[in-house]
Amino acid sequence: MKWASAVSTDPSLELALREVVDQGLAQLGTAPDLAIIFISSAFSSEYSRVLPLLKGPLAGAHIIGCSGSGVIGRTHGGQLEEVEETAGISLTVAHLPDVTIQGFHLSIDELPDLDSPPSEWTEIIQVAPADKPHFLLMADPFASGMNDLLQGLDFAYPDSVKLGGLAGIESINRSCGLFCGQQLYRQGVIGVALSGNIVIDPIVAQGCRPIGPTFRVVEGDRNVVNQVAAQLSQAEADVQTPLEALQELFQTLDEPDRQLAQESLFIGLAQSNFKQSLGQGDFLIRNLVGVDPKVGAIAIADRIRPGQRIQFHLRDAHTAQDELAVLLENYRLGSQGQAAPAGALLFACSGRGTSLFDVPNCDTEQFSQQLGPVPLGGFFCNGEIGPVGKTTFLHGFTSVFGLCRGVDN
Repeated sequence: MKWASAVSTDPSLELALREVVDQGLAQLGTAPDLAIIFISSAFSSEYSRVLPLLKGPLAGAHIIGCSGSGVIGRTHGGQLEEVEETAGISLTVAHLPDVTIQGFHLSIDELPDLDSPPSEWTEIIQVAPADKPHFLLMADPFASGMNDLLQGLDFAYPDSVKLGGLAGIESINRSCGLFCGQQLYRQGVIGVALSGNIVIDPIVAQGCRPIGPTFRVVEGDRNVVNQVAAQLSQAEADVQTPLEALQELFQTLDEPDRQLAQESLFIGLAQSNFKQSLGQGDFLIRNLVGVDPKVGAIAIADRIRPGQRIQFHLRDAHTAQDELAVLLENYRLGSQGQAAPAGALLFACSGRGTSLFDVPNCDTEQFSQQLGPVPLGGFFCNGEIGPVGKTTFLHGFTSVFGLCRGVDN
């Protein structure tokens, strides 16, 4: 297995494609089996020309990719670069011996319902769960059924990793580009299932840190939390509204965190019912979308259930940098003794990058510091797909890495 990555900022589509193809193929040194193309929305009027221009130099490779608000890859000098808000093309190519590649395009309107058996989901993918495929997914950002799709894929392929992102759109026509095989799509979901001698290790950096105690939801309905209690408390007197709990927590914060809580406060939903000690990485981060001061209830951007554990979280640039550094270091230390990653993909929220850190290349610099010159390609998304625990979610303000390695090489 071998991967290579290249990026170009040439404003000419032909010259940019030629540059990334020449650079990628030179690094790879052999014919690619998979080519992953990410193209900034600055080229939106030329999406239809991309695949015809790649057909010759990448003949024999399965092509997949999409548009993004920015792209990520290695420059000719070998440095990782995050290209934001300007013309850019990223190409990642991979030689994948003993790997089966199955591409697909799905229409959200034609998906099986969630009561359907797993066989209906595997029929539309055309890959058996026994093959243990891993999925790369890219989708139209206006596709309304993404959560149902991810839930269905988890149901049908419980042992498979699913990673990806929602494509970027240009501001005028609000259209995206989805590339799969030799077809350009404007809607739906495109993807590849990779089976055989390949493992994809996910790293999901949500950029938040927990504050205050963990609470147990005592009363809630759909996405509204009405009453909570301290996690270890069973006493009725300790039950309170989440707004009361938040007000008490606010008094314990220092001044910088009080200021941050007024603009970057989130809710973490614990993904394990059994883990006693919860920490960073054990929570799915969701937006706090509303507060009812009359009854003290809060609304969050996901469904909750009584008994579920929740914790308030804060997000800022420093926290996001520290979290990613810890996750990458833990991966590096924990993966000793197994095959090293041959390549990697990064699906980063458009709200990260310079929007969050004020300076460019923060996520990719952390990656290089921890994992060295691993070929890395990616794009800035309108939503990121990755697992928390054993469940796949659509995220925001997140960087999702997929580190690809062989099973036995």
